[in-house]
Amino acid sequence: MSLYLPETKFPIQSEVSLAPYTSLRVGGKAEWYIAPENCEQLQDSLIWADKEQLPVTFLGGGSNLLISDRGLPGLVISARNFRYLKIDEEAAQMTVGAGMPLPTVAWKAAKRGWHGLEWAVGVPGTVGGSVVMNAGAHGKCMADTLVTIVIVNTDGHLERLTPEALDFRYRSSNLQYLPRWVVEATFQLQPGYSKQHVTTTTRTHLNQRRSTQPYDKPSCGSVFRNPPEQAAGWLIEQTGLKGFQVGDAQVADCHANFIVNRGQATAQDIYRVMQHVQEKVEQQWSIWLQPEVKLLGEF
Repeated sequence: MSLYLPETKFPIQSEVSLAPYTSLRVGGKAEWYIAPENCEQLQDSLIWADKEQLPVTFLGGGSNLLISDRGLPGLVISARNFRYLKIDEEAAQMTVGAGMPLPTVAWKAAKRGWHGLEWAVGVPGTVGGSVVMNAGAHGKCMADTLVTIVIVNTDGHLERLTPEALDFRYRSSNLQYLPRWVVEATFQLQPGYSKQHVTTTTRTHLNQRRSTQPYDKPSCGSVFRNPPEQAAGWLIEQTGLKGFQVGDAQVADCHANFIVNRGQATAQDIYRVMQHVQEKVEQQWSIWLQPEVKLLGEF
């Protein structure tokens, strides 16, 4: 069933499976779902949800999410249509829609010889989600190059924020805890490098990630945050958990901080693997691994 927003006539769909919109390929249905094509449709959908007193969930690329098999109540808003990129050649800045894949942005910068996003080429997910979680790799993160973002509040109001307002920390920002959605982000890059140098560095980072992480099966990226004492993957591997499996959910053989879907895994299978890993690592190392993946819905 579909409803249409009164002003834009844009459809809001009901009972839409969310599994195709997550990198793990698991998850139940959204009670209501919309993928707005512009800010006007986004604002209208938020006003509609507020009028209907529905909870709102924002969905980026779905690469750092585990959505319950029971699905999500209320309205799920997808950023998949917010894919645009504006280049300011003089300032060496890129303004990017929240739905743009982060690796695409990294390559766009590299091909201009602009330094600053080489690390991002192997990071799955979209710009919006990467800003929210302060994604990073190779000792760098989103906070290093971010200039401003535009967010939308639940009442549909747009606001421009600087990094100082986001309380960036390791793999986190205050956007994770407040009902605000990233519409676009502007990055400051460093010009003056040779295109060959930046593209070579970018390609090296990509090859390194592909050689050490499972790209052949659905996953959500790193499952657990690295604790101060040791890397999460090392702790899991040393606990003997590589290959541990529940249903079709398995701790990856090539990188223990990844859980892969071998074909027919459910969200509950993946959740049970996560619980088992946390319990066993705590038993052996007295360290409780904190999830980096965001859990949505009831488990």
